[in-house]
Amino acid sequence: MSGTSAALTPPADAVAPVRHPDAPAPGEPLGAHYEHCFGCGGGQPHGLHLDARAGDGVRVTAEFTVRPVHQGAPGLAHGGVLATALDETLGSLNWLLRTIAVTGRLETDFLRPVPVDTVLYLEAEVTAVAGRKIYCTATGRIGGPEGPVAVRADALFVEVKVDHFIDNGRPEEIRAAMNDPDQIRRARAFEVNP
Repeated sequence: MSGTSAALTPPADAVAPVRHPDAPAPGEPLGAHYEHCFGCGGGQPHGLHLDARAGDGVRVTAEFTVRPVHQGAPGLAHGGVLATALDETLGSLNWLLRTIAVTGRLETDFLRPVPVDTVLYLEAEVTAVAGRKIYCTATGRIGGPEGPVAVRADALFVEVKVDHFIDNGRPEEIRAAMNDPDQIRRARAFEVNP
């Protein structure tokens, strides 16, 4: 990526990422981490409804279709929506590490316009880990894994405790997530960047 800031360059003592032994198997759908998430939740009528899958190593793939509600300029995806798709895909990597983390920094390059009704194919991977910092990169291609690169990003995620969400989220939504009798859904609500 061109112009990546020093903040996104892993330090010399960073280590290679390690896929958690309980991470979903390659090819397995990751599903929504939270029903009301704008990026992946099915409860958002205008959301991205991003569909992410576990890849090999510490990688994920994802797809979303740019709909008319996602446009900025006439007939083209809004840049903020594309950045959100990259952020959501990068956040999904944390499911493979089994770490609760939030976006600390996201740098995005927009290389070509993405028309409405286009499927954006995204690939992301963790490149390094240094303490609580998780360094990762993603690419978005038009139409499929061999399509032209439209967007790309480098990011830094920071591991947090669940208290980060409890202390800062809307109390009624936090209570609803914490009181969900489905323990897996309850845990996943806090798995990736909200």
